[in-house]
Amino acid sequence: MAEVRPDSASRQKTRANIVECAAQLLREQGASAVTTRAVAQAVGMQAPTIYRFFEDKDALLDAVAEHVFATYVSGKTLVEDSGDPVADLRAGWDTHIGFGLANAALFGLLTDPSREVRSPAAAAGLEVLRARVHRVAAIGRLRVPERRAVELIHAAGTGAVLTLLSTPPEHRDRDLADAMYEAVMRSILTDVPPLPADSATAVAVAFRAVAPKLTMLTGAERALLSEWLDRTGDGPTTPGA
Repeated sequence: MAEVRPDSASRQKTRANIVECAAQLLREQGASAVTTRAVAQAVGMQAPTIYRFFEDKDALLDAVAEHVFATYVSGKTLVEDSGDPVADLRAGWDTHIGFGLANAALFGLLTDPSREVRSPAAAAGLEVLRARVHRVAAIGRLRVPERRAVELIHAAGTGAVLTLLSTPPEHRDRDLADAMYEAVMRSILTDVPPLPADSATAVAVAFRAVAPKLTMLTGAERALLSEWLDRTGDGPTTPGA
């Protein structure tokens, strides 16, 4: 790995300082307040110096959005699983809603479809959601494919935050996000109690119960699938038997 020269380290530190000051302006006063002049004044440098680090204001805003959201996502990845995948999914929803409402200007930037730069941090956030949805699927609680569940939750979460942000704080329906979450869960979760995470036999038994109803398969395919699942439910067999 190449050694970082002092001037390079100093440049990185200055850039980070610019981003931090711009993030504070964005959080406290909104995107319109993040001008090169205002940021330069907050950092303590001449405005033209900003352009040595960022091509224009949009590039600076992209860097700010990435920095703040990456910090948020990294915190999500460090949260330990509670052992209840459905509860973890709800906790992640509540965290997402809270972050969006606390960072209105930033959330608007991240969800702006006209942004040409796709956020790596936003992609990482989706990976966290996919992992949580997968754990719900692993205990037999999803009634839809994982991809569809992820898309529904993501769309509903984004829509809920944007709707709340578009409403004056004093008129916001504080139950809206909860109602949206419950509506999505009713469409993606089964009412079946979760299967033990370490029980392959329990999963096979549950699948065997619905195998005859899989009309997308032929009769011969359903019979073969049922036979395989019956063998799984009988427990281990002697090799070569």
